[in-house]
Amino acid sequence: MLQAKDVMTKYVITIHPDASLDEAIHRLIEKEISGMPVIEENGKMVGIISEKDILDFFAFSRDLHNIKVKDVMTKNVISFSPETAVEKIALSIGLNKFRRAPILDGDRLVGIVSRRDIIRVALRISEGGSKR
Repeated sequence: MLQAKDVMTKYVITIHPDASLDEAIHRLIEKEISGMPVIEENGKMVGIISEKDILDFFAFSRDLHNIKVKDVMTKNVISFSPETAVEKIALSIGLNKFRRAPILDGDRLVGIVSRRDIIRVALRISEGGSKR
């Protein structure tokens, strides 16, 4: 059975909670991603900032320079351990309609599993490839 650690992206683009929303938007656009974990100096993950969070905020305010990521980010994030079955992550992503799931060892980010990661695995399996 495939686990998160088998398919996760280990190099994860992150941002600090005190970064400006403007900086977060630039990083999302530059890295061509739709969201990223929010990490404190001590390495603890405290949330995720996504395009949806930014769009929801933008509907109420146009001030992107003076607002901090921590004021807009999603704080209650569903996360998984590296040993979690990929099928469980896929089900959670589908049911909860989010694009990525952080993989944590304790409260430390060790990777991320995205919809695309799961789709790649599904394709490899359907083509008769290895499950590992």
